[in-house]
Amino acid sequence: MRMSSEYEAPGRFYSFVLWFFLIPVRIYRSKILRKLLKNPISVAGFALVIFFAVIALLAPVLAPPARPSRPYQIPRSGYSAVPKPPSPEHPFGTTEGQYDIYYGIIWGTRTAFYVGLVVVGAAAGIGIVIGSFSAYYGGLIDEGVMRITDIFMSFPFLVAAMVLTTILGKGLDKVIVALIVFGWMGYARVIRSEILSIRELAYVEAARALGANDVRIIFRHVLPNSIYPILVQASMDIGSMVLTAAALSFLGVGAEPGYADWGQMISFARNWILGGQGNPLQFWYTVIYPGAAILFFCLGWNLLGDALRDVLDPRMRGRKA
Repeated sequence: MRMSSEYEAPGRFYSFVLWFFLIPVRIYRSKILRKLLKNPISVAGFALVIFFAVIALLAPVLAPPARPSRPYQIPRSGYSAVPKPPSPEHPFGTTEGQYDIYYGIIWGTRTAFYVGLVVVGAAAGIGIVIGSFSAYYGGLIDEGVMRITDIFMSFPFLVAAMVLTTILGKGLDKVIVALIVFGWMGYARVIRSEILSIRELAYVEAARALGANDVRIIFRHVLPNSIYPILVQASMDIGSMVLTAAALSFLGVGAEPGYADWGQMISFARNWILGGQGNPLQFWYTVIYPGAAILFFCLGWNLLGDALRDVLDPRMRGRKA
């Protein structure tokens, strides 16, 4: 039952991915979007991210699952340990254990969006709430919260996530929990630094004088004017979280064996990276295809984050003006 829920969970989020990428269409006339579309870096980032979003949405068409009840299970054409080169039946070839690389890349795109959006969304939400109340109230509350944040930040991120995933057990849901637990601190610090410079401004004092409660002031007046750095960091962290999840799968503490995950696809190729005797590139396809998917997915989000920073950072706007 646990396995079934894990395999079905990302499928419930593909409609959310579609909704996420329809947002720019709704705000096409906004000044920010017009600036982004004039920036070659943002256009390249948008193109890469939308390319992967289309692949994720069309996964059932591009790679029809043999078992509809478990679409994220990569089909196998045998059990041989030796990979097979690309062929009409397997366009990208097969990796160790005869897992179809093409199928793993296509459905792994959905896994990447699922991990990236869920982890970053949850971590950013936790960090925003903690950092906002810490900065707004200040004093002992701020001091205590920041010391707890420092304790979490003292752990190396990848090592801490690997240890927690090992304790919780193998599975994509365990990876997501581990990444959220050790991924919220940066958002808390960023939003705290922004709110510390905003909480004493005149419009906040006016809201207090009118009798607005603290929760209303934070979420209605303070956060909307300090959220932009979080958007930049979140867009960059989506790629980073996907990369970390792939690293955990490569190390053997991530997704279940045979799950459509780019990191696990590279893990299947670890014994063949150096190729055969006298032919170091004999099994290039086992590494190049999943490696390229990770590279361009993360690159797209990083380019998008750089462009958002250039547009939303007042210092950058002034420099370009």
